Amino acid sequence: MQSIAGREAIIEAARRARAALLPLSRLPAEAKNAALVSVARRMGESSEAILAANAEDLERARPLVEAGEMAESLYRRLKLDDAKLKDIVSGILQVASLEDPVGKVTLATELDEGLRLYRVSCPIGVIGVIFESRPDALTQIASLALKSGNAVLLKGGREAACSNRVLFDIFREASASAGAPQGALALLESREDVEAMLKAESYVDLIIPRGSNALVRYIQQNTAIPVLGHAEGICHIYVDEAADIEKALDITLDSKAQYPSACNSVETLLVHRGIAPAFLPRVLGSLKERGVVARCDGRAFDEFGVTGVERATREDWRTEYCDMIVAIRVVDSIRNAIDHINEFGSHHTDAIITEDEAAFDLFFAGVDSAGVFLNASTRFADGYRYGFGAEVGISTGKLHPRGPVGLDGLMTYKYKLVGEGQTVGLYSGPNARKFSHKKIEL
Repeated sequence: MQSIAGREAIIEAARRARAALLPLSRLPAEAKNAALVSVARRMGESSEAILAANAEDLERARPLVEAGEMAESLYRRLKLDDAKLKDIVSGILQVASLEDPVGKVTLATELDEGLRLYRVSCPIGVIGVIFESRPDALTQIASLALKSGNAVLLKGGREAACSNRVLFDIFREASASAGAPQGALALLESREDVEAMLKAESYVDLIIPRGSNALVRYIQQNTAIPVLGHAEGICHIYVDEAADIEKALDITLDSKAQYPSACNSVETLLVHRGIAPAFLPRVLGSLKERGVVARCDGRAFDEFGVTGVERATREDWRTEYCDMIVAIRVVDSIRNAIDHINEFGSHHTDAIITEDEAAFDLFFAGVDSAGVFLNASTRFADGYRYGFGAEVGISTGKLHPRGPVGLDGLMTYKYKLVGEGQTVGLYSGPNARKFSHKKIEL
C-alpha cells in the first residue's frame, strides 16, 4: 500500500493543480503560445538528452520483451528517434498555432430586451491522464492542456520512466519561464500514485486512460471521477464489390504495415464475395511480401481456393493484434460487413473501399464508429493528422468528445446571463412579458 505521506503528496499536487486553474484560464492566448514555442525550442535543443534517456528505457525494457513480460508492440511504441522528436516539436508548434478555445462564445440569444444569454467555452479543470509506453504522448497531452487552460496530472508507464521524466522537466521549465503558472503540470511516477489520484474526486474533474482495454476497464471500475476512455482499436477495412483494387491494396498495406502497433492500424479485412476472386490472391501476396501473417475464414479456403495461410477463428474477429497479423473474412454484402463491424468492432475507425457513392452513404450511416472513412487508410485517425496539433487520446464512446480528442474535447462551457434587473416574476402570470428568443449573430 502507498504510505500516508505518499497519498498526501498526490492530494497536495492535485490541490496545487486546482489552485493553478484560475491564473491558467486567464492567461492570454499570446502568453500560452509563447510558452509552447519556448517548449518546442527547448525540445529541439535537448534531443541528445531525450534520446539518451529513451535508450535507457529501451535497454531496461528489452529483457522484459524477451521474457514475454512486455509486448513487442509496446516496445515499438516506447522507442523515440530523430523523426519522432521532429514530430514532437512540430505537434507542439501546431497546437500553438491553433485558435485559443478559452472564452469562445458558441451561442448568443436575446431572451428579451436587456436580457442576453451566452454560452461560453471554458476548461474542464484538473485532468488526470494515464498513458502507457509512448513517451511522446506526454508532450501531446501537456501541450493541449496548456493551450486549453486545463491543469493536468500525468502518469506514464514505468517502462518509459526516464523518457517521461526528461520530457516533463523540459516542458515544465520552458513553459514556466514563459509565464505558465506553477502547479498546472505534475508528473506521477508510481502505480500507488494512480490509486491516490483515482480517489481524489474533490480535486480531479476527469480521468483519461490512454492504453490497453484492460487499463481503461480498471480505471472505470476504480474511481468515482468521470472517465473518458476507449476500448481496443479493432479497426476494419471493407473492400466493396465496386472497389478499385489498386486503391484497396495500397490502403490495406498502409493500414496494416505502416505502423502495426498503433490503435488505428487495421485488424480485420472484410472482402465482398464479388471481388474476392480478383482481390484475395493479390492482397495475400502483397501482405506476405511485407511480412504480414494473414488469417482467413473458411469461405476464403473453401470457395476461393486460398492456401498457405492460417485459418481464422471467431476469436480473431474480436482481437486487437497491434502486430503484423490481419484477419480476413469474405462477406456476401455491404450489410453483412456493417453487421460484422458493429458486432465485433470497438467503435474506433472503420473504412470502406468503393467507387460507389451510395455504398459509402449506407456504410457511413450504418457503421457505429467514431471514424468512418472512404478510400483512405485507417491510420489517418489521429489528432495530429486531423489538424488538432495533438490528441490526449481516442474516445470511442457516444458522447462528446468522440474520436481523437484535441482542444475541443478538453473544453466544457458555462452559460452567461446578462440582465438589467429582470426577475422571473415579470414573465409569469396573466400579464407576463413574452420572451423574444432572438438569435444574436456571433
